[in-house]
Order: sequence, then C-alpha cells, then structure tokens
Amino acid sequence: MPNANRGSVGFQSREFEQQYDRPSKSQLKREMTALQKLGQVLVDAPRDRVRKVPMPEDVMEAILECQQITSHEGRRRQLQYVGKKMRTLADAEVAAIQKVVDSWRGASKAEAAALHRIERQRDRLLADDEALTELRSEHPELDIQHLRTLIRNARKEQAETKPPKAYREIFQILKSLQGPSSATDSDENHEKDEDES
Repeated sequence: MPNANRGSVGFQSREFEQQYDRPSKSQLKREMTALQKLGQVLVDAPRDRVRKVPMPEDVMEAILECQQITSHEGRRRQLQYVGKKMRTLADAEVAAIQKVVDSWRGASKAEAAALHRIERQRDRLLADDEALTELRSEHPELDIQHLRTLIRNARKEQAETKPPKAYREIFQILKSLQGPSSATDSDENHEKDEDES
C-alpha cells in the first residue's frame, strides 16, 4: 500500500539553506590561477619591460629574481612565491599590471606586422627592379645608388650562399624609411633569426 504522505512535505523552508557572502572555493582557485599566469607572463618578459610595470617593489624583486634562476626546481618554487606575492596585490594594482601586459601583446602584434611588411618589401626589391623605381618615387631622399649596390650584393650573397650582410642592411634601410617607431632589440633579433633559417 503506497504511503499518501510520501513526497509531499507540505512546507517550503529556506532556513536550512546556507547563505554565502564570499566567493566559492572554485572562484578563489580560478583567481589564484589567473594571478599565477600573470606572474608567469611577467617572469617570461624582458627585464627592461618588467621594470616599467607599475607594481610594488617586493613583487618586482621576486619577479626579477625568478628570471635569474636557471634550476628547474628552484625556478618553479620562486614562481610559486611570485604567485603568492601577486595575491597580496589590490585589485587596482592587478588591473594596472594587466593593462600593461595587454598593451605588450597589441604592440607585439603591430611590430610583427610591420616587420613582415618590411620583409616583403625587401623581397620585392630583390626580385623586381621595378620595385626600386616605386620606392624611389615614394622616398626621393633615398640614396638609390647605394641601395642598388646593396641589392646587387644581396643577390650575389644568395646565389653564393654567403652570410646575408647586404640583405640585412637593406632591411635596416627600409626600416628607417618607416619613420619613427618603437624599434627594439627584439626587432633586430627577429631579423637575425629569420636570416639564419
């Protein structure tokens, strides 16, 4: 015989439901992981960039020290310490750091796109003599005779598989024609890596 009262309690009470006024453990873990990743980005960044980021001195010291550690386990422990220091920051400080890091990504993409444009222009100069005429019309102040010599030398270097000295010099000339930009050492390193491959 079925129980008539089964399943029907007859009252709705919320007195046993717990009310939380703080973030859940999962939310706290997500926030800690995000701060740890932000710390990792700062550790992987060049030292001169890190020094320009607005942050407390103790956090910066922990990051700079982590960059110097070469031992895998030592670096891992120091990175944990960086994450711990990052968790002591106020929300406004974290937001300021994140804003700077986000600007690096945008600047890096723009720099990479500019480098690729210069590389394509250099390749056109080596492949087609008409490209030099176009470049001269855009930049009448350019020393065409010198550039023509560099192009001839670069073609010779490629044919004889010699080191790309003139090839790199053409790149630097084209880069200087782009006007004032935030040229960094990483641009030159990118150029050297690209030439060696």
